[in-house]
Amino acid sequence: MFLDTARIIYKDDNTWVCPLDNDIKAVFDPEKNPYHKHGTVERWVMTDSNNRLSGRIAAFIDYYLANSYDQATGGIGFFECINDKDAAATLFDTAKSWLTERGMEAMDGPVNFGETDKFWGLLVNGFTHPSFDVPYNHSYYQELFESYGFRTYYKMEGFHLDISKGIPERVFRIAERVIRQPGYSFRHFTWKEADKFINDFAEVFNEAWASFKQYFEPLSPEYIKATLKKSKPILEEEFIWIAYFNDKPIAIYLMFPDMNQILKHLNGKLDIISMLRFVWLRNRNTMTRAKGLLMGVIPKYQGHGIESAFIINLLKVFEKKPHYTEIEFSWVADFNPKMRKIFISVGSVPAKEYITFRYLFDRNREFKRYPIPE
Repeated sequence: MFLDTARIIYKDDNTWVCPLDNDIKAVFDPEKNPYHKHGTVERWVMTDSNNRLSGRIAAFIDYYLANSYDQATGGIGFFECINDKDAAATLFDTAKSWLTERGMEAMDGPVNFGETDKFWGLLVNGFTHPSFDVPYNHSYYQELFESYGFRTYYKMEGFHLDISKGIPERVFRIAERVIRQPGYSFRHFTWKEADKFINDFAEVFNEAWASFKQYFEPLSPEYIKATLKKSKPILEEEFIWIAYFNDKPIAIYLMFPDMNQILKHLNGKLDIISMLRFVWLRNRNTMTRAKGLLMGVIPKYQGHGIESAFIINLLKVFEKKPHYTEIEFSWVADFNPKMRKIFISVGSVPAKEYITFRYLFDRNREFKRYPIPE
């Protein structure tokens, strides 16, 4: 019922792409989601007077994160609802009561019980094709959240790069300057050297993201390896890069083909027939869009133009794979203006806007937005 609720809510929306049922189930499975080791979760569905599914919500507490705020804060996510403020309020109230009983004083949403690059944030502008694992929802959801009393905790943007329009000349100049400098090298992932690459990737990620302490959880090589193996049916080795300086890994870039262009035809299922259809669509180059998942540079080498060098290397890859025509980058939060500047500098443009909301249970308590660097 929880999975079917979304299919009902979006049955007349041709833009929505049904996530894989197994991916949603995995979030709530302690055997598959490591966040259960330091958290707890519950979910509900709602039916109307005729016993028809009309909404759903999940609530969760990540104890590593909950007590890092001024008030203990849980999360809500996987929210779907008909266009009815009373129905939405019932769902929010249910989650609030559950969180309150467990000592929480606020809730963020919509968020994921897991990584921030999946099922995170509410889409409020740019209701076009969603890329894989990126939120998509009806436009009226914003009013449902705000009328209940949720306030903007931080905003995010998704960026789009149209490869067919070319890249600013300045990007080439910066990239050439970096590539010519002694000590720099750029290598893409290969399965033959997977173990070394994965260890180097984890080293860079954990150093580059450590400054975002509230949301940072170190990545283990084992987790990265499992993710790459899971993605093997669509993975392009030349879409994943590491930059080195004197053989020390200093920057990473991760991109996958946008599997949503195939999933749009599968309705969330991966049975035998769907898997055969998946392979057929993949082999017909159905995926023409790539999803940029992350780009990270350790602090010492930020501002050196390494991002431009990544883009130039990718352009060479796209010359060999001309069916790829665009890249959609995952969201960048407004508390990370450096990364926003980087995406714009390589020629991408803001295409989507998201909000992560917060609701304080004590309505008289001062609301504090996530701080934005000066």
